[in-house]
Amino acid sequence: MIRVTVKEDLVRRSLVLLVAFLTTLLSPTLLGTPAAFAAGSTTSYQTIAGVGGTPMKAFVIQPTGWGNGPFPLLVMPSSWAVNNIEYVGAAAKLAKESGYVVVSYTSRGFWDSGGEIDIAGPDTVGDVSKIIDWAVANAHADATKVGAAGISYGAGISLLAAAADPRIKAVAAMSTWTDLARSLYPNETVNKQAVDVLLTAADLTGKPGPVLKEAKAAYNAGRFHEVLPISAGRSAASKVAQLNANHTAVMLGNAWNDGIFAPGQIADFYTQLSGPKRLMLSPGDHATAELFGAAGLPNDIWESAGRWFNRHLKGEANGIDAEPAVRLKPNNGGDWRTYQAWPSGTGDTVSLDGKKIWAGWPTVADSGTVLLSGAMQGFFNIPTGVALPFVDRNVAGVWTGPSYPNGATLAGTPRLNVTVTPSAEKTSLFAYLYEVGPLGLGALVTHRAFTVTGASITRNLDIQLEPTVWNVAPGNKLVLVIDTVDPRYLSQSTLGSTVAFGPSTLTVPRA
Repeated sequence: MIRVTVKEDLVRRSLVLLVAFLTTLLSPTLLGTPAAFAAGSTTSYQTIAGVGGTPMKAFVIQPTGWGNGPFPLLVMPSSWAVNNIEYVGAAAKLAKESGYVVVSYTSRGFWDSGGEIDIAGPDTVGDVSKIIDWAVANAHADATKVGAAGISYGAGISLLAAAADPRIKAVAAMSTWTDLARSLYPNETVNKQAVDVLLTAADLTGKPGPVLKEAKAAYNAGRFHEVLPISAGRSAASKVAQLNANHTAVMLGNAWNDGIFAPGQIADFYTQLSGPKRLMLSPGDHATAELFGAAGLPNDIWESAGRWFNRHLKGEANGIDAEPAVRLKPNNGGDWRTYQAWPSGTGDTVSLDGKKIWAGWPTVADSGTVLLSGAMQGFFNIPTGVALPFVDRNVAGVWTGPSYPNGATLAGTPRLNVTVTPSAEKTSLFAYLYEVGPLGLGALVTHRAFTVTGASITRNLDIQLEPTVWNVAPGNKLVLVIDTVDPRYLSQSTLGSTVAFGPSTLTVPRA
């Protein structure tokens, strides 16, 4: 038993009275400071009816000290396999500092929300509109000032919802996809590690619906191409006309090394938008660049998102629309670089001579491991490396590109125009661009997978490698490697077949 003496009780009571006195003395009213001094937020856990009455579990964060409303609204659908706690830190910060009502909810089919996972299908997208309806009716939200934001799955849902619901005036989409097929099946090559991660996470944390079950069955049976018809309706790239017609203000933030949703699709989508837009690409892998910001910690991308919403929902003249719209942080270190538009300037074009290699054999060149390799690059500036002397020239093509005595900055999308003649019906090819030092040790700058079909048929292919901003050190050179096996992807190369490369070119854009 704990005994409290009369003396201890008096001390405790005195302290309570002192705190109460100081709180009153320093209140905003007595100090004459603005009411925002007392700004804060309240959080409640709600069940909100989605499409068809399906229960969506949500944290609703409401501002305090900002008057009686109505308040601008931000809807935040959770990422794939993540629940509604994901954005609570950022939401509390947005509510307290800017006066938003924020609804952070678990996406349909995951964790404690009802329904089944439909891969951003009509019901999942429609849930966003239902959340808006509820917040306007029950949380003092302003139906004329609505934004949507999210990471990964939540980002893709936000873009699709903005295309469908013109009440959504602004979006911040981070680590998003805009073309589902291009992300998971680039150039007819299955992004195996990414697909495995997504399918496993869905099985562990959610309730897969018919579309996801059919996609998984097709993948396991080697018929992933049968999944392609579902892509367009679930990809914001097919909704550009609606977004432009709605004049939606779209901010995009992704990572250079995103192993699930690579940056090339984001850059192409960005260039097609005609409304207010902003693009931020920085080092990291899927969801790592903005991870800490979701928890409410300092983060460049979330800070930019807050300013984006303040401008396009609240009308604040904070200058963000006068800044260069494209912000790119070099993948191997350095400060943000700004551009008025996506960099598309010319660069160095290198002629590649003909070679013939054996297919189906792995080499020491590869694109790394999804989620891990990009995170190492983003957090520790440790790139996916290669020891060039150990790349077997019998099973990989190796071409030495330009050397940069004074260093250089690459900025944009490298392009490979390659002539290929495979001996097998299907051959997967993996192109890697390395920065290589004098000892032959290289750092992966960017890469691209592609699969060619048709035995003994010569094809001329125009392949875009993934875009990058990369600082080449003085004295180093660029080297292109093409082989036929990569552990990240599902290779269709036949062991013992051959690939002949005719005269080709590589164009590397420079800042």
